[in-house]
Amino acid sequence: MSTKPILVVMAAGMGSRYGGLKQIDPVGPSGEAILDYSLYDARRAGFETVVFIIKHEIEQAFKEAVGARALRAGFEVRYAYQQLDKLPEGFTVPEGRVKPWGTAHAILVAEQAIGDAPFAVINADDYYGPQGFRLVYDYLSTHADGDRYAWAMVGFLLGNTVSANGSVSRGVCVTDAQHNLVSVTERTCIEPYDGGIHYSEDGGKSWCDLPADAVVSMNLWGFTPGYVRDAKAGFAAFLKENLPVNPLKCEYYLPAVVTAALQRGEADVHVLTSADKWHGITYREDKPELVAALKQMSEAGLYPTDRLF
Repeated sequence: MSTKPILVVMAAGMGSRYGGLKQIDPVGPSGEAILDYSLYDARRAGFETVVFIIKHEIEQAFKEAVGARALRAGFEVRYAYQQLDKLPEGFTVPEGRVKPWGTAHAILVAEQAIGDAPFAVINADDYYGPQGFRLVYDYLSTHADGDRYAWAMVGFLLGNTVSANGSVSRGVCVTDAQHNLVSVTERTCIEPYDGGIHYSEDGGKSWCDLPADAVVSMNLWGFTPGYVRDAKAGFAAFLKENLPVNPLKCEYYLPAVVTAALQRGEADVHVLTSADKWHGITYREDKPELVAALKQMSEAGLYPTDRLF
């Protein structure tokens, strides 16, 4: 494959449950943000270009806090802007709408910045660990579309992704014997308890167990440019169907495009399982654990003990 994979970072969200712009919140021993670790791991995995999807409202703070460090790390840095008015012809923003249009829309606004390269997608506010970036870079570097899209997803073990401070949402994956994705089911209320991990679909009235080694999606994907074409082709239909019933909150999610391609038999999505522990800040109470974990990893030699870049 002649075009090297690039990294796409979804960073337009403000982290409502956490409160504040957690994408640039210091968590590392020398004041690094979570995203700095992803950039460090991605760079040593082989990525050379990064596309940040942000809002104009956070542009200056983000460029000063993160973009400058990405440049120092040796990345070619590009930006795309997820704004509400970036819609297909014939559609307008509903009155009172402030919520972004979702993660698939985020990829659409980055179409020009992505170009014809294969690309990995991550969240700005999650720590994925080095293994996931190596897996997805190597996959994208060695696979191209044939009669079906050649996509990938890095899966994490559920037990490595839960929070002790509240419920989390995870995409629980089913795979076939070849480790290809069959389906992703979003569970929106997953919590650990003394006997294991369980989820609820009725606000906590009843619970169902999930195994700790269940593979879940944490939004670390690998795509060919065909993903952008599929997402663009489906966006107008999504708006036509959803705006009349949920104009202020409907969202066009990245996995929905994947699911549609799987259902049409147009894609293979290979699941690459990482054994690294995922870290994030869903709640403010998650921060001390993350700070301690990053300090320990630095002391163990996984990261420099001084600044990453």
